[in-house]
Amino acid sequence: MKDVFARLATDFLSTIVFLVVYFATDNIVLATGVAIAGAVAQVIYARIKRKELGYMTWASLGLVIVLGSATILTNDPRFVLAKPAIAHFAIGTIMLKRGWMLRYMPAIVSETIPEYVTFAGYAWAAMMFALGCGTIAIAMTGDLKLWTFYVSVVLVGAKVAAFAIQYVVFRWTVRSRISAARSTAGA
Repeated sequence: MKDVFARLATDFLSTIVFLVVYFATDNIVLATGVAIAGAVAQVIYARIKRKELGYMTWASLGLVIVLGSATILTNDPRFVLAKPAIAHFAIGTIMLKRGWMLRYMPAIVSETIPEYVTFAGYAWAAMMFALGCGTIAIAMTGDLKLWTFYVSVVLVGAKVAAFAIQYVVFRWTVRSRISAARSTAGA
């Protein structure tokens, strides 16, 4: 669990740095410049430590540089605020692959209710697209406080709620199917 939080902190470091600098200085150009420098420094540090960097790390760095540069050139925070939406759209697109969730499920779930898992995979994709659209809508307002609330509370809360609902539904459905199968076999 500790490793998960460390990875999340690393993934969101440039966003965290951006918010801290912006709220401390109220200077969008400075905050964006520091965030870009932080993202570049992270990659350089990882390369020095000979850590293998995945595609998402490089894509994220590219987005930080491109959207951050657009923010600096225009003095408009909406470009950098839209970055999480792009990640949600990319993940949603990957989630459109039929059965992507099956490999993450316990065998009892995959074997008992594969059609529910496939449907849930598409539901997750739809949620990612909806959250991405919400992020763009919030980013277009340019309101950093609203965006911070949306990204830290709404995006995280929606995913936690979806996971909890999925867990309860899958657990109930698997138990119901197994119970029905036992009743049929015993009759």
